[in-house]
Amino acid sequence: MALLSDLINLNLSDVTEKIIAEYIWIGGSGMDLRSKARTLSGPVSDPHKLPKWNYDGSSTGQAPGEDSEVILYPQAIFKDPFRRGNNILVMCDAYTPAGEPIPTNKRHNAAKIFSHPDVLAEETWYGIEQEYTLLQNSVKWPIGWPVGGYPGPQGPYYCGIGADKAFGRDIVDSHYKACLYAGINISGINGEVMPGQWEFQVGPSVGISAGDELWVARYILERITEIAGVVVSFDPKPIQGDWNGAGAHTNYSTKSMRNDGGYEIIKKAIEKLGLRHKEHIAAYGEGNERRLTGRHETADINTFLWGVANRGASIRVGRDTEKEGKGYFEDRRPASNMDPYVVTSMIAETTILWKP
Repeated sequence: MALLSDLINLNLSDVTEKIIAEYIWIGGSGMDLRSKARTLSGPVSDPHKLPKWNYDGSSTGQAPGEDSEVILYPQAIFKDPFRRGNNILVMCDAYTPAGEPIPTNKRHNAAKIFSHPDVLAEETWYGIEQEYTLLQNSVKWPIGWPVGGYPGPQGPYYCGIGADKAFGRDIVDSHYKACLYAGINISGINGEVMPGQWEFQVGPSVGISAGDELWVARYILERITEIAGVVVSFDPKPIQGDWNGAGAHTNYSTKSMRNDGGYEIIKKAIEKLGLRHKEHIAAYGEGNERRLTGRHETADINTFLWGVANRGASIRVGRDTEKEGKGYFEDRRPASNMDPYVVTSMIAETTILWKP
């Protein structure tokens, strides 16, 4: 008699050329991920050769019941680490039947910015540091914490090891390998300052692909925590008090910044970001005011300041960049629940296209 695990691990390529494509999209909250699967006649590597699909937008908060059909446009393909074989994950964005992007489709506008000739010429690179917190499913309290109580103060947990410091490493390592399998340019992981909190980094990724890769990495993490019976939270301040919040620091460079003399370009870009500080903060994640307090390695939400190697700044420039006169900078303002399509395209728009 076959076990469930035997059936889940069936290798379809032994008996058929058909594959399973899991279509992924962003739901009505702008943060919830949804997906459903369909059978295709054979392997596909070009997203534009995949069929469009539809879903009931009235059940995701994205359309009224009397006109509920929303159309999915496939945009990026990744290998499926859950079904493996030739099966795929497909990142989609959502449109009305008339072909108009729905309000929660932030990818459409980002793609327009990234396809602008001036932005294309600058070959924008991004590295996004995605922080998150693992919660006990039944009580929504961080894993490793006593229920209704608190662990010892922060200090030993950042990049810590040991059963009393690192909680959930099996989930974190499973996610790391699954992202590499999928073809996501995940570049590392580490335990964070607050126990039960972790970080993974995606990048360097060019242009719109940074958003596609981060969203699919989040999807894979949600699926793994589902299997583990744990809840992942992207709340920017999951625990009030003397505990670090969760961000999505976004490292950024252009071709001009990476070339000789790039430090001057970096400083001009930071100046432009300062002039649009309020606009960026408004787009950098919900609840970010609970995180950007001027404490716990943040700058106050109403203050814009930058510095070299300063983790209490809005924008941090690395020592190597200062020394070499070229490189990249880190925007430390985005919250962990930010939309990477919005943040990456907005940084490009402000630093390359916007004229003060």
